[in-house]
Amino acid sequence: MTLLILDTRSRQYKWWVFLALAIGTFTSVADFGSLNVTMPTIADHFGTDLPTAQWVLIGYALAISALLLPMGRLSDIVGRKRVYIIGFVIFIAGGLFAGTSDSILTLIMFKVLQGVGASMTQGTGMAMVLSSFPDKERGKAIGSFITVVGSGNVAGPALGGFIAGSLGWQWVFYFGVILGLLAIAAVSLVLDGAKYSRRGGGGASFDWLGAALSTSALITFLLVMTSAPRLGWLYPPVLGGIAALVALVAAFIKWELRARTPMIDVRLFKTRIVSLGVAAQFISFIGNSSVRFLLPFYMQAALGYSPQQIGLIFIPSSIAMIVTGPISGRLSDRFGYRWFTVGGMSLSVCGLLLLSTLTTQSSVWIVAVGMLLQTSGTGTFYPPNNSSIMQQVPESRYGVMSGFINLVRNSANITGTAVATAIVAAIMVSMGYLPNLSAIAQTGDDGLLTAFVSGLRLAYISIAGLVFIGVIFSFIRPNEPRADTD
Repeated sequence: MTLLILDTRSRQYKWWVFLALAIGTFTSVADFGSLNVTMPTIADHFGTDLPTAQWVLIGYALAISALLLPMGRLSDIVGRKRVYIIGFVIFIAGGLFAGTSDSILTLIMFKVLQGVGASMTQGTGMAMVLSSFPDKERGKAIGSFITVVGSGNVAGPALGGFIAGSLGWQWVFYFGVILGLLAIAAVSLVLDGAKYSRRGGGGASFDWLGAALSTSALITFLLVMTSAPRLGWLYPPVLGGIAALVALVAAFIKWELRARTPMIDVRLFKTRIVSLGVAAQFISFIGNSSVRFLLPFYMQAALGYSPQQIGLIFIPSSIAMIVTGPISGRLSDRFGYRWFTVGGMSLSVCGLLLLSTLTTQSSVWIVAVGMLLQTSGTGTFYPPNNSSIMQQVPESRYGVMSGFINLVRNSANITGTAVATAIVAAIMVSMGYLPNLSAIAQTGDDGLLTAFVSGLRLAYISIAGLVFIGVIFSFIRPNEPRADTD
């Protein structure tokens, strides 16, 4: 049922839809950020080490990434509003059980359950937003979406730290439950059931084999990327995982080319607009995740800042994403996307190059400016790039393609963290130190700190080179895509 005071045919209705779905997006982003800052408290409560406790986050990310494509396709078949609401019901149930966990293993299990729910909401929410805006305003919609993501990035760590410190870590999960209930209420009241709950076109059958192959491939990929830096890339199980990944991807592509109603139309990737856009986006988020993972260690060990101070230093860079996203999205709707994608990734390269100059005694202003450039670049790049990709997809496939775009982001975040860790660890070992990043903040060994900073510098300059390849990909793409229709 839709609020009677809303006219679904009015020009303002699309913004009511956006605001209703923005609550869910904010909930998802803020939940992840608040949990990040709560992990040390959770580890202390259960008497476990941080690597074990971090599986709370890894399990959540694995569940989301593995199920995004199947859930996106399911929403295209049975109705996006229905899948979105069921997803939040599962998310809420997982949060309630997580808050009452009596062991770290049960907490991990219930966080995985939340990840199942989140996989049903992430791609589906963006698909409903995009279907509410006309093609010529798609960049504006995605830019506004970036504002919500940036707001969640700012609020999540601050709220998580405050709630955990004043009420206990359990209330971080309960607060997510409250936001989830608000998200369900907003969508139930605002979204027109006749439009957003109807079955999508393109065939009603679900590609079970495609779903199984894509899920297996994603789980294998993420396990390889999280295990290889610790075990070594030549460790037999890691090599076996890489071989299995290649086989699963090949089988998935072969099957999708033959399936009558494929999970995702892989023929789309024959066009440069889609293939180069997806590649550039994957590279962009590798750069973003490497910055956010390594810099807290650097600021705590080298500059002596507390976790609370580090959180405050991160706020301006998140605000930069809030500001640049909508501006870039609106302007790219008018002038084409190429110069905004090229310019955004170039800003990210500049930020990474600046961060690659850090020493054990650098000013915090270098860190702040480097982060500001990097996140401003991401905010400028993301809306026009996503808009250009979605313009090649019929509306009946918005759910699965939005899920795929979120999948690219999640996979790149894990890959960026793994790549940065691998580079830093290799340099530290070559200089005679164990690659124990958590020990850096607790030791006064100048040699250990120097080894870590040397690895950090090489990581950032290497990733800057990778992001520059993304600049080239963005430059050689056609500037004015033609939207396909059903």
